[in-house]
Amino acid sequence: MRLEIVRQLDEEGEKTCGMFSIEMPKSSLSHHFRTLRESGVILSESRGTTIMNRQWKDLEASFPGMIRAIIAGSKL
Repeated sequence: MRLEIVRQLDEEGEKTCGMFSIEMPKSSLSHHFRTLRESGVILSESRGTTIMNRQWKDLEASFPGMIRAIIAGSKL
C-alpha cells in the first residue's frame, strides 16, 4: 500500500487523501500515510479543511533517483 501511495504521488503530484484510488478502510489508509510521513517519504500539509500530500523533495535531494528506482523495481 505504501509503495502504491508513493507511486501515485510520483505520477500525479500532490493529492488529497481522498483522491487515491486505493480500496482500503480509511483508518488503515491513515496508518500508511502516517508511516510514510514519519519516515520522511511524504509531506502532508493542511490547507483549510483539506490535507494535501506530496513527495518530500528533500528525500530526492539527499538520495537522487531512489524513489523512482524503487518504483521501477516494483514493476518487475
